[in-house]
Amino acid sequence: MPAFDDVSVGTELPAQEFQLKRENLVRYAGASGDFNIIHWNERVAKSVGLPNVIAHGMLTMATAGRVVTDWVGDPGKVVRYGVRFSRPVVVQDDDTGATLTVSGVVEEKNDDGTVVVGLTATVGGDKVLMGAKATVRL
Repeated sequence: MPAFDDVSVGTELPAQEFQLKRENLVRYAGASGDFNIIHWNERVAKSVGLPNVIAHGMLTMATAGRVVTDWVGDPGKVVRYGVRFSRPVVVQDDDTGATLTVSGVVEEKNDDGTVVVGLTATVGGDKVLMGAKATVRL
């Protein structure tokens, strides 16, 4: 875990790439109980105007949050985390799925021993999360 005194505004977290495949969607559906058909049935997803099956928003959010929890080393150190979804993560039915690329940078350093990390999450260069921020107690 980084020490509070060793972190400054502008500190970059190591960027990571995550593969989201159809099998991940199935597993997440089972764990979360979210069996919405747009997350597994291509025909229905397309019939409602989506380009294909899409990842669960909460799966995308949680996966992006791993950049912060991996950096801090303890998920319990995250005291606040929020995002806005800007576009769905389309998951093709192949061996690749979608590549979620996530980076982070410390945007604020607070007197209470916390820092605010801004996250950027993209798929194919398109932002899929907006305003993604985590407050972390170091």
